[in-house]
Amino acid sequence: MSTPYPFTALVGQEDLRLALLLNAVSPAVGGVLVRGEKGTAKSTAVRALSALMPEVDVVSGCRFSCDPASPDPGCPDGPHETGASGSRPARMVELPVGASEDRLVGALDIERALAEGVKAFEPGLLADAHRGILYVDEVNLLHDHLVDLLLDAAAMGASYVEREGVSVRHASKFLLVGTMNPEEGELRPQLLDRFGLTVEVAASREPDQRVEVVRRRLAYDDDPAGFAGRWADEESAVRARIVAARDLLPEVRLGDGALRQIAATCAAFEVDGMRADIVMARTATALAAWAGRTDVLAEDVRQAALLALPHRRRRAPFDAPGLDEDKLDETLEEFGGQDGDEGDRDEGGDDDPDPDPDGGPDGGPGGGPGGQPEPDDAPRVDGEPAAQPESGEDREGGEPQPSGGGGGGGGGGGEQTPARAAEPFRTKVLSVPGLGEGAAGRRSRARTEHGRTIGARRPRGALTKLHLAATVQAAAPHQRARGRSGPGLVVRRDDLRQASREGREGNLVLFVVDASGSMAARQRMSAVKGAVLSLLLDAYQRRDKVGMVTFRGSAADVALPPTSSVDAAAVRLESLPTGGRTPLAAGLLKAHEVLRVERLRDPARRALVVVVTDGRATGGPEPFALASRAARLFGADGVASVVVDCESGPVRLGLAGQLAGELGGTAVTLDELRADSIAGLVKDVRSSGQNSGQSSRRAA
Repeated sequence: MSTPYPFTALVGQEDLRLALLLNAVSPAVGGVLVRGEKGTAKSTAVRALSALMPEVDVVSGCRFSCDPASPDPGCPDGPHETGASGSRPARMVELPVGASEDRLVGALDIERALAEGVKAFEPGLLADAHRGILYVDEVNLLHDHLVDLLLDAAAMGASYVEREGVSVRHASKFLLVGTMNPEEGELRPQLLDRFGLTVEVAASREPDQRVEVVRRRLAYDDDPAGFAGRWADEESAVRARIVAARDLLPEVRLGDGALRQIAATCAAFEVDGMRADIVMARTATALAAWAGRTDVLAEDVRQAALLALPHRRRRAPFDAPGLDEDKLDETLEEFGGQDGDEGDRDEGGDDDPDPDPDGGPDGGPGGGPGGQPEPDDAPRVDGEPAAQPESGEDREGGEPQPSGGGGGGGGGGGEQTPARAAEPFRTKVLSVPGLGEGAAGRRSRARTEHGRTIGARRPRGALTKLHLAATVQAAAPHQRARGRSGPGLVVRRDDLRQASREGREGNLVLFVVDASGSMAARQRMSAVKGAVLSLLLDAYQRRDKVGMVTFRGSAADVALPPTSSVDAAAVRLESLPTGGRTPLAAGLLKAHEVLRVERLRDPARRALVVVVTDGRATGGPEPFALASRAARLFGADGVASVVVDCESGPVRLGLAGQLAGELGGTAVTLDELRADSIAGLVKDVRSSGQNSGQSSRRAA
């Protein structure tokens, strides 16, 4: 077994170390979510914590780690004999992102079922993690079906397995620790709320501290055992402090004054539900015990808020987690000292920080103000923007300008100040027609590894999901001919059946946005950006990828490579510039190239292309002919598409409709981008895209 990096040898990261230690003191705090950029010792710190956890007493021979002092009466290995106990180190169980459902919750022991004819349950990772640590690296990339199982176990403290003729319930109480890089996508709100605390980590910008990080890491890599030995005394001291804090924890007094501050803080930051209040109370109590005190002070409440509230506060969809510390201090001061008991009043109103007597890790701020400016009111898209043009609008009017579509005020190179996006809104379900085979998600129907079982088939290649009933049914008629004499079933390769399952897949929604001078009207761009942001939020919830290609001036750019990170997408979209000519063909060709690359990376992921334009094409020789040829590439590939017609003014040329015909899709007006009609837009795409896609595939 490899020697873990010593916890006390970590440089900096005070918030991270404190959050982990508080959970070691009081597992009831509920775990830690560690958010931060890559290479910031997130995984190293979590793995190092396991070496500091006190040993646990277990019933000898129990696969589910029952406590001999109070064994689980429903334990599958029970009932347990009195006195049969031992101790072992607390386990840290790692849940890989690509783990199967069977590996997580356990399943029927197929080998014994077929060979011996008995039902035997094989425990999974949830059983191994009981009374220990369950660690999920890149937790934001975990498949939805595994997230659901984790939510159930974390909420009930037990795992229930009902499958393949097996009905098992066993205790599963664990310290949930997850790490993630926000650039790769956010967590579902339900799972986010299950983490008691959250910390943001980043690499230090201090050269001396970075030097020390490198020096210690190189020393550890050269001689792990020797390096760990040099930190053995510090590790023992922290381990002893954890044990002392655990012993002191039941004696810590949480007075009414501190409770009032906790409740007022949660109310001030508008957190949903009561879990935040409970977590803050437990965290403040653990902080007092860690400091060797039996009373909870105002500073404990403040630190608890910085650790427990950033990921729970109510915020706009694309705001980063964080707390306004000035507002926090005002709330604590306002509600401090309002206890009916004098002692609590003094403690609740204590504004002077109490230094950590042992010099251990103390908590720094968990995050700063994360809110973004309030968005402008959503514009009214009523089909009459030309009647009231804004100062920044390019006035091409209704007439095409062959030599420079960006004419008017924009010219060939004029650039407008980026318009702010309208407030995001909830969209209806958008789905791609047919039955796909893409990555697991929550949007379109697909054949997946996880989902409801709809049948059985002979396996093609390696068997991954056994359909037990179908396998037994296939083998049963041949038992006499195969000379069966014992209780076991004689099964051969030809009898095995693969379960066919249907679930949901994630798709790629690729926006191709005209950012030229003819689209520079703020009202139109604001509405378009608001719709794109809304679909980005929906795509995050449904585990899609979303990308954006923009075209203006003389070229097209990939403004947003296909991603699931709504934060990165919002930033890119907000700063999208407008102005210049309209290279429509370049935009379509760039989008086609993006789809080609994505097919190489993920051949099974299906795409929906949304072109947002007024249909004009300017710049270069024969711009309309070039755009028409580029559009036909999408129809030839069978890609579902829609054109959002943004044309305005008294004269309408219907160019967007012509473009939709070349794409093999459909066209809608800008009016239909509103919340009550955006889904109808893609509903139209489903039928037209399916028909055009099928005809294109037949032609191919």
